[in-house]
Amino acid sequence: MAGAAHYARLTMRGYGQFCPVAKAAEIVAERWTPLVLRELLCGSRRFSDLHRGVPLMSPTLLAQRLEQLEDAGIVRSVRRPHGRGREYELTAAGEELRALIERFGEWGQRWARAQIGRDDLDAGLLMWDIHRRIDVDALPPERVVARVDFRGAPATMRCPRTWWLLLARSEVDLCLKDPGFPVDVVVTADLRTLTRVWMGDVSMAAALHAGSIRLEGPSSLVRAFPTWLRLSSFARVERAATKAALSGSRVIGSSP
Repeated sequence: MAGAAHYARLTMRGYGQFCPVAKAAEIVAERWTPLVLRELLCGSRRFSDLHRGVPLMSPTLLAQRLEQLEDAGIVRSVRRPHGRGREYELTAAGEELRALIERFGEWGQRWARAQIGRDDLDAGLLMWDIHRRIDVDALPPERVVARVDFRGAPATMRCPRTWWLLLARSEVDLCLKDPGFPVDVVVTADLRTLTRVWMGDVSMAAALHAGSIRLEGPSSLVRAFPTWLRLSSFARVERAATKAALSGSRVIGSSP
């Protein structure tokens, strides 16, 4: 019975076509799977870290997707070198998907991000992305603790109001609870604005000038803080002029 369930799990979403596009889509284009692959390609290996990158995905479904990817030869699970449990890593077949996921993200940045809706805002994902793209080589020798306070939005599971970044050249940690160290830099920001800065829609300098982001602390650290953020890997992708370009339609009332 277990063998039959396993076979059904791999075949029930088939397109019934021999085309390589169809066969690849059966594995890679399943709902949530591209995001799981994104997290693996960004370096997440533990189940808990993978789930932080896809917080709206249930742990049960994440486990199922990882099993499907393992069955397909894209992911393998290995014992953690220290402690209990297992970690996940990409195989050669999985690593070959890097260019595909990167091009997919570039297309989305260019064509599918005309606006950021309220439902797209996720402080957890934003802070998780920020913490793993800190330029550690630009950090000072001593550890810096930065507190990020989001203002103007009710605290929810997806959008807690306060986060702590523990910034050190050896390791960058992200905390939801006060780690107990003195805070060196306080970042006060509107979630939408910081998201737009991160995605390259507006510069940090412009947001600071407008007051939608404030930095407080020693002047040397305040000046340096923006240089530590490498921004999203898609921030420099050139945008399409309008959404109308995607459909090829003319804006009503425009000249021919």
